[in-house]
Amino acid sequence: MYRMHILYMTFIFYTSTIFAQENGQGIELESGQQFVQRSSQGSHQENKSKEFLFSGQLSTWGQFTPDIPTKIWMGGRYIPQLNFNIPLKNDQLFDIEASANLFGDIGIRSGNVSTDGKIKPYRAWARYSSTRMEARIGLQKINFGSAQMFRPLMWFDSMDPRDPLQLTDGVWAGLFRYYFPNNSTLWLWSLYGNNERKGWEIVPVTKSFPELGGRIQLPVPKGEGAFSYHFRKTDMEMGTFGLKEISENRFGFDLRLDVTVGFWLESSWTHLNASAGELINQQMATLGTDYTFDIGNGLTTTFEQFFYAYSQKGINPHNSLHFSGLHTSYPITLLDNLSAMVYYNWKEQNFYNFLDWQHQLNNITIHTIAYWNPQQIGIPSQMGTSQRFAGKGLQLMVIWHH
Repeated sequence: MYRMHILYMTFIFYTSTIFAQENGQGIELESGQQFVQRSSQGSHQENKSKEFLFSGQLSTWGQFTPDIPTKIWMGGRYIPQLNFNIPLKNDQLFDIEASANLFGDIGIRSGNVSTDGKIKPYRAWARYSSTRMEARIGLQKINFGSAQMFRPLMWFDSMDPRDPLQLTDGVWAGLFRYYFPNNSTLWLWSLYGNNERKGWEIVPVTKSFPELGGRIQLPVPKGEGAFSYHFRKTDMEMGTFGLKEISENRFGFDLRLDVTVGFWLESSWTHLNASAGELINQQMATLGTDYTFDIGNGLTTTFEQFFYAYSQKGINPHNSLHFSGLHTSYPITLLDNLSAMVYYNWKEQNFYNFLDWQHQLNNITIHTIAYWNPQQIGIPSQMGTSQRFAGKGLQLMVIWHH
């Protein structure tokens, strides 16, 4: 309750001065969710009834991992979701979403069996929206940017592009978005009570002060550009470098252009405002492009070049990484799709290989996955995660949506 109170007060302070005359059309959000602006002749004028929806996603998998001690993994996950929509006057809407993540797996290692399981909230937010704005508070997903494989602006999520489920933990936050008539979009957010490290974070956040930030997206010829900013106070783990709390500023820029090919640039600079050794500066940049070739049913190809470095001053080539990524996707039939993803680490001179055959059966999706990765994961955003996908392996995943 204390966490929600802090979020609420900060959120109200952020948004209390931002209201304007509202009208407009539909808008597509970067997060993959769609916020539909409702005109005065829209469907909400015709149907003012409340709506209650229950849905869910059940997934189960088996995995063979010969290059790590635990050779066989089996597991399952269920995410039940409740949505409640209340249409209001003048094309306004109040809606609520709540979901949970129920997870369990079994690992078999030299005759020994290990088990793991967890139940935790996945999403829990309430939102008020109208034709030109929305305000959302609670446990939610916040993501933005143009990059697809290597995302410098992965500030608040941890999605892996190779994950068929595209899962990521939410953050406790208040989020405000306003959509201007010229297709510009203003974002404001406040986060509090998120103890786990998010995205590219090296040090955790302090519990004494909320995180604050914002983003402005602006239309440019043939595309869109955006500037992002985020402030937080970090917890340097009880006196590391002689300090306990250090202010951190993040600056982001991204640009997306759609010409003959898709083109994007995404970058982020994180700066700690104190002497914290080589952690003072963290720089990232991704340059990417995509194109669908007229081959058969259409071969979609995406390429990204990624740069990552951290240093005390400027850019230190000894503390840098360079990754190249290639993603191809080909629809074999209306029900089958084959995709491949290859990363190359220029510093370690090794490849990460991922192949996924997807088959659709009504509301059931089957993924047959093969991968061949280094023994030690060297992608910065995944260095602290499980080594379950190290080396070679096979995985079969079945997903049921209801």
